[in-house]
Amino acid sequence: MTVVYAIIVLGILIFVHELGHFLLAKMMGVSVEKFSLGFGPKLFGKTIGETEYLLSAFPLGGYVKMFGEGGFIEGGESHHPETETADATETVAPVPHVLSAEDKARSFAHKPVLARIAIVIAGPMFNLIFAWLIFIVICMMGVPTVTTKIGDALTDKPAARAGMLKGDVITAINNKPISRWDQIASGVTASKGQPLTLTVMRDSQTIPFTITPEPRVSKNLFGEKVNGYAIGVASAGEVVTERFGPIQAIAKGTDQTWKVIDLTFTSLIKMAQRIVPMDSVGGPIMIAKMAGEQASAGGASFLAFMALLSINLGVLNLLPVPVLDGGHLLFYFIELIFRRPVPQKVREYAQQIGMVLLLGLMLLAFYNDIIRYFVNRQG
Repeated sequence: MTVVYAIIVLGILIFVHELGHFLLAKMMGVSVEKFSLGFGPKLFGKTIGETEYLLSAFPLGGYVKMFGEGGFIEGGESHHPETETADATETVAPVPHVLSAEDKARSFAHKPVLARIAIVIAGPMFNLIFAWLIFIVICMMGVPTVTTKIGDALTDKPAARAGMLKGDVITAINNKPISRWDQIASGVTASKGQPLTLTVMRDSQTIPFTITPEPRVSKNLFGEKVNGYAIGVASAGEVVTERFGPIQAIAKGTDQTWKVIDLTFTSLIKMAQRIVPMDSVGGPIMIAKMAGEQASAGGASFLAFMALLSINLGVLNLLPVPVLDGGHLLFYFIELIFRRPVPQKVREYAQQIGMVLLLGLMLLAFYNDIIRYFVNRQG
């Protein structure tokens, strides 16, 4: 079932990505010859109108093949005959040098550069929009939230010295009502060490406390030391389900989507700075394992994992690396600025470099997956 869950997640995300390219190509009047979910040998195919819809053997990618000098989009990447690489799964026949006016009107390569940019960027954007919609649905379904109930007031820390006890429930900070544990952390951090007034509910009684947070050195998500403040309380771990109406869910979903996008970009930067180790990169085995775990945890967890993966796919495809959507967007923006295409040889060399980088990343991900698998097996 772990493999099945992984195929479901990847299949949906690839479909969403390629659907973005497909719909924008249609909107721009480009003829779409093939829409494939998966790549490699064809398992099933059906032609509807001008487009052949395919289900292919390997579910780790997909492509939309468009008419226009052999140009097409495969695995989220825009290709042209002069930049075709060895990863192509289609044999592209030579294109006649003379095209009719009707052919040119339906050709990707003959579309204005802004139209080509829109078609290429649509894939990653659909992934981001899909994640946003998932987060909105999750907020309406209900989000598990840790309450402000105290599990322990640490000895000789500000909260304990002020008289706070295990079982107290913090209801407000500086007269601002709170209900989630993360609001305590953000309120204490925002104080910058200045005294805070905490309102506590104890045995149906409301008790105010004035507490001065003390400096604390902790580690962030990337293992970096950060300076902050603390009052010395631990959560009781009490969880409630918090549901939101449509308007609130849109606002919460938007905020969560932006946070994950920002975190994804930050993670890539930290990885380039060697702060995040390269052995944290995962591939299909890691995705399958996490998909199975999240599916076991419940529908909301599985959807949240899918949203996270969708954002990762969208962001990675926007990186200015040749063979990715972002690399082709870079070429098109250069063409837009200088009013002429990037020279063919430059594109060819860039494609080759990009392919080497992409293959290297894939090999690293597989290597990390295998190492993790055997370490877990031995454990």
